[in-house]
Amino acid sequence: MNIQSLRVVGFLEGLSFLALLLIAMPLKYIWGNPILVKYVGMGHGVLFIAFLVVQFVVCEKQKWSIQVFLMGVIASILPFGPFIFDAKLKKMAQPQVKV
Repeated sequence: MNIQSLRVVGFLEGLSFLALLLIAMPLKYIWGNPILVKYVGMGHGVLFIAFLVVQFVVCEKQKWSIQVFLMGVIASILPFGPFIFDAKLKKMAQPQVKV
């Protein structure tokens, strides 16, 4: 697994979280239709666990500090957090040019 796979899983996890918060939950609590919460919630749970596992593996492989891992964990529980963490990952993936 590499940084690109972490970015893809993080993007999907972020989308599923937003779909759960902005589509499925309002359908359940405002309009009384709980059907989407079951499926979107399950998909989000699977993606959340996948994100944590992939993140752990990439952190170990890249020899990143525990702070990077914890930043990813915190980002995964905040709305729009995975997208902000993705920007950080993009910076970390770019090779550093020394002048």
